[in-house]
Amino acid sequence: MDVVSDAVSAIRSGRPMSARTHLAAPWGLEFPAAQGAGFHVVIQGSCWLLPPGPGEPVALSSGDVVFVAQGQRIALADHPERRLVPVTQEMDDAWRPARPARSGPTTVLICGSYQLDQVRQHPVLQQLPAYIHIPKRVGHHGSLSSVIDLLGSELDARRPGTDAIVPALLDTMLLYILRAWYEDEAAQSTGGWARALHDPAVSAALHHIHREPGRAWTVAELGTPAGLSRAAFSRRFSSLVGQSPLAYLTWWRMTIAGRQLQGTDTALRTIAQRVGYTSEFAFNRAFKREYGTTPGTYRRQHAGAYGAGPGDLGPDAI
Repeated sequence: MDVVSDAVSAIRSGRPMSARTHLAAPWGLEFPAAQGAGFHVVIQGSCWLLPPGPGEPVALSSGDVVFVAQGQRIALADHPERRLVPVTQEMDDAWRPARPARSGPTTVLICGSYQLDQVRQHPVLQQLPAYIHIPKRVGHHGSLSSVIDLLGSELDARRPGTDAIVPALLDTMLLYILRAWYEDEAAQSTGGWARALHDPAVSAALHHIHREPGRAWTVAELGTPAGLSRAAFSRRFSSLVGQSPLAYLTWWRMTIAGRQLQGTDTALRTIAQRVGYTSEFAFNRAFKREYGTTPGTYRRQHAGAYGAGPGDLGPDAI
C-alpha cells in the first residue's frame, strides 16, 4: 500500500462512529478531549469552530470539514460567544449531544470519531496540527465532497447494507481528508511529511519501503531511481522524514511486527521473515530495542488488541 494508507491502517482499531445532528440556534457544544480522532462536517447552515487554546473562532459553512487528529478538546456553536454544553460519549462510543430548544436557524452536522492507537502513531499523523479545517471550494477535493454526500444519504435513512456501508465510507473519508490536507500543505510547505510525500526522490523511496518492507534495502538502492548520490539522497530523506532511510525502514518494520503480534497468532519466525530478519534472534533483539520488551511478552500483553495489521488486513481496515 501507499504510505498514507499504511499509516492509517497501522493505528486503526475498532469501528468508526458517526451521527447526523440537527441543531437550532441558540446552541453550543463542547467535545471533550478523547482517545483517537474526531471529525465534524457541516451539511446545512453555518456555525463557528472554537479551537483549543488561544486560537480565534473560525467560521464554518455548508460543506466545510473539521478534523481533530489527536483527540483535542474542541467546540462548535452558532455564535462565538455562546455558552457551551458538554457532549457526553456513551458506552457504544456514540456522541449524545444535548438538543437545545428549536427556535432559530438550523445547522445540520455529521460528527464522528475514529479509534486510533495513540502509543505508536505514524509521523504522517503526528505532524498534523491540532485541527484541520478543509473549506468547501468549487473544483477542489470533489471526491471528499462526494463521500460526504453518500455518508449523509446513508445516515438519513437506514437501508439494507447501511451497517457495513457507513464504516466503509468513514474510513474512506479519513483518507480523503488526509489527502486533501497534504495536497494543500505541500503547495506551501518547505519541509516535513507534506514535502516528503511529494518529493520525487523521497516519495519513491518511501513507496519502495512500504511495498517491500522485508527486502534488504540499502541507501544506494533506495536513492538510485532519483539519480542522487548516496550522501545527497540520505540528507534529503533525513531532512524531510526526520530519520535516515534505514532508521525509518527499521521503524516501519517494527511497527508492522508490533501490529501483527497484537492482531494475529502468526509464528514469531514468520513475522521476523516478513519484516526482513532471517534470524529470529536478530528480530528479537531489534524488537526489544524498539519496544523495550521481547516479542513474546509484547504479544501476551496486547493479545486481541487489534484484528489485523499492515500486510494482514481485515475487513474493517482501510
